[in-house]
Amino acid sequence: MTIYIAFLRGINVGGKKIIKMEKLKDIFKSLYFQNVKTYIQSGNVIFDSTEESADILYKIETELENVLGYKVTSIIRTADELEEIIKQNPFSASEDVEKQYVTFLHREPTVEAGDRLMSYKNDVDDFCVTHREVFLLCGKGYGKTKFSNHFLESKLDVLATTRNWKTVNKILNMIRN
Repeated sequence: MTIYIAFLRGINVGGKKIIKMEKLKDIFKSLYFQNVKTYIQSGNVIFDSTEESADILYKIETELENVLGYKVTSIIRTADELEEIIKQNPFSASEDVEKQYVTFLHREPTVEAGDRLMSYKNDVDDFCVTHREVFLLCGKGYGKTKFSNHFLESKLDVLATTRNWKTVNKILNMIRN
């Protein structure tokens, strides 16, 4: 069995796409995933499966739309991938964890899209694109950065969802302990 994490985009944000975590767990259990756990209300689901990521992604998105009546973009990573993402954080030396975020991308962006994003570098925020993640260091906090989830999606032309660094680490701790 492989441990997976589903990062759901836009769940319980701004009073939209409201779903209780118990109902979300039940949906995942109905898909025959094992050891289903959620972390906070923003759509982070940890589970075990013997299936491949692409099959899991299709099943999750289809079932969520069937049950909830709206599309929920889901991004899947394995526990090993999440551990590697944490190791790759180019901002890990920064003492200000509150300003660190990672945006999980649905797929790797094109080189042209990455180059387009680089043209937005500035003195306040820093970022680094690595494969299917964008690491962010938001100088004035995420609420004031230009590099919002929507901005990154539009510039990279790829679906995405963003989590703060504490959440990412907490999820890995839940898996490993």
